[in-house]
Amino acid sequence: RCSCRASGGGLVQAGGSLKLSCAASGGTFSDYYMGWFRQAPGKERKFVAAVSWSGGSTYYQDSVRGRFTTSRDNAKNTMYLQMNSLKLEDTAVYFCAAAGTLGDYINKGVDGVDHWGKGTQVTVSS
Repeated sequence: RCSCRASGGGLVQAGGSLKLSCAASGGTFSDYYMGWFRQAPGKERKFVAAVSWSGGSTYYQDSVRGRFTTSRDNAKNTMYLQMNSLKLEDTAVYFCAAAGTLGDYINKGVDGVDHWGKGTQVTVSS
């Protein structure tokens, strides 16, 4: 299995941008449909976005569509989340995840994840 860790979080003003990275090791990165989740304080962990095995397809929840872009570089075993036009409600710990298919995320949510990465804090201020 792979071990994953998200990085790149920080403090940013509303309307600003951040780019997160998820570095994977210990497995075959290209075998996984990679995804992003986030968890705000006191809230449940929620699915945000996903990118297919070779990066050709992406999926976004309505709350981030048009503002966030996820991609991957399999040669670097890394997934990215470019976050633009950040809003206060985007404040959360962001986690990267590995699953078998997009359906695992859509149909099962957190229960469909095979491997979790360590999260990174994103804080959006006014």
